[in-house]
Amino acid sequence: MKTMVLQRIGIGVLTLLVVSALVFAGTEILPGDVAEIILGQAATPENLAKLRSELGLDKPAVVRYFEWLGDMITFDLGVSKAGGTGIGELIGGRLSNTFFMGGIVAAIAVPLSVILGLLAAMYPGSWFDRTVTFSTLGLIAVPEFFIATLCVLILAVQLHWLPAISYMSGDETFFQLMRALLLPILVLVIVISAQMVRMTRVGILNVLHSPYIEMAILKGVPRARIILRHALFNAIGPIVNIIALNLAYLVSGVVIIETIFAYPGLAKLMVDGVQTRDLPLVQACAMIFCGTYVVLILTADIASILSNPRLRQPK
Repeated sequence: MKTMVLQRIGIGVLTLLVVSALVFAGTEILPGDVAEIILGQAATPENLAKLRSELGLDKPAVVRYFEWLGDMITFDLGVSKAGGTGIGELIGGRLSNTFFMGGIVAAIAVPLSVILGLLAAMYPGSWFDRTVTFSTLGLIAVPEFFIATLCVLILAVQLHWLPAISYMSGDETFFQLMRALLLPILVLVIVISAQMVRMTRVGILNVLHSPYIEMAILKGVPRARIILRHALFNAIGPIVNIIALNLAYLVSGVVIIETIFAYPGLAKLMVDGVQTRDLPLVQACAMIFCGTYVVLILTADIASILSNPRLRQPK
C-alpha cells in the first residue's frame, strides 16, 4: 500500500511539472507586451529594448522557463513586472480571501450534500428522492455563470436583498462581510452541492445492494438503522473521494465566480494580471490553482486506495 501511495505522489509531482510547462507556454503565447504597457504607446524602440532587457524578456523562452521553475521550487515568486511589487506580497491577502470563501463554501456544502444524499437514499422513489434527483440533474447541467447571473438578477436587481458586487474595503463588520459574500457563496454551494448530493446518494444505494445489507433487511432490521450504522460507514470511502473531487472542481468555480462578483481573491488578481500582461503574476496564480487541484485529486486517489482493499491488490 505504501508503494502505491508513493507512486501516486510521484505521479502528482510529474503532473505538476507538466502543468508548469503548459502554464509557462500558455502565458508566453498571450498577445501584448508588458514593456509596451508600462511605457505606453509613445515609447521609443530603444526604451522598449532597454526595459525588456531589464525585465529579462530578451532571454530565450527555455532559459526563462527553467529560471522561473527554479524560483517556484524555492517559493521565490519574484517581482511583478507591471507594478514592481513582490508577487508574494500581492498574492498573500488575495489568497487568504479565496481560501476564506472556499472554506465557508466547503463547510456548508459538504455536510449539506451528505445529509441530502443520505435522506434521498433512505427513501428511494419517494417525492423527496425524486425532487432531489430532478433538482441536482438540472443544476449539474447549468454552468456556473448562468446560475450566478440568475441569482444576481433575482436577489440583487429585483429584490435588492444582496449586493451584486462583493466589494470589500477592509473596514467591514462581520455582518457586512457576510452580506457581501453571501451571493458568491450561495452560487458556489449550489454548484458543487448538486454533484456531491447525487454521487452520495448513488454511493449509499450501491452499498445497500450488498449481500450483508440484504441479509440485515431479511432479518427485519429497520432501514434507518441499516443505513446509519452499516451502509454509511462502508460508503465513507467513496463519499470522501466524491468530496475531494468536487472540492477540486471548486478551484475552477472560484475563478469564474470571483470574476463575476469582482471579489478580491486570487482569481480576480490573476485576471487583472492577464489584462496588464504581468506574466510572472499570472504564472504564480495559475500554479497555485493547478497545485491545489492536483493535491485534491491526489487526496481523492489515495482515499480510494485506503478505503477499498481491492485497489491495494497487485495486478
